[in-house]
Amino acid sequence: MPLGREISIGQLAARTGLAVSAVRYYEAEGLIRSERNAGGHRRFERSVIRRLSFIRIAQQFGFSLDRIREELAALPENRTPTREDWAAIGGNLRAELDARIEALAAMRDRLDGCIGCGCLSLEKCALYNPDDKAASRGAGPRYLLGDRSEDI
Repeated sequence: MPLGREISIGQLAARTGLAVSAVRYYEAEGLIRSERNAGGHRRFERSVIRRLSFIRIAQQFGFSLDRIREELAALPENRTPTREDWAAIGGNLRAELDARIEALAAMRDRLDGCIGCGCLSLEKCALYNPDDKAASRGAGPRYLLGDRSEDI
């Protein structure tokens, strides 16, 4: 680690808004790295601030730590990641986010109508899902899972 570029765990926690225990957890999970100084104290590169920020944001969007770890593994270990490195990760996650947005929009648009659950409790079921045809595709809210009434 280049001299003067390292920060303590307390400084890292303060800069990211995380508890020191959370920083330790992410390190134990292999998402970030530190080195020990002569006194045995953890020292982190300043670039770890951005990694932790990415982890927090990705978790807020519902990505698992395993998925986040997969993306962080693509970042270089021998240098501070560049804007291009981070853009590549963003591009990798974009398709997944777009699919989630599409699924959420479909759920929002269909929640007040038939969702193909087979409940037959809505008056509209006779129109949207006569004789519970959606059940032929399997259990659950078939239309929210991507089935279309035209295909059944």
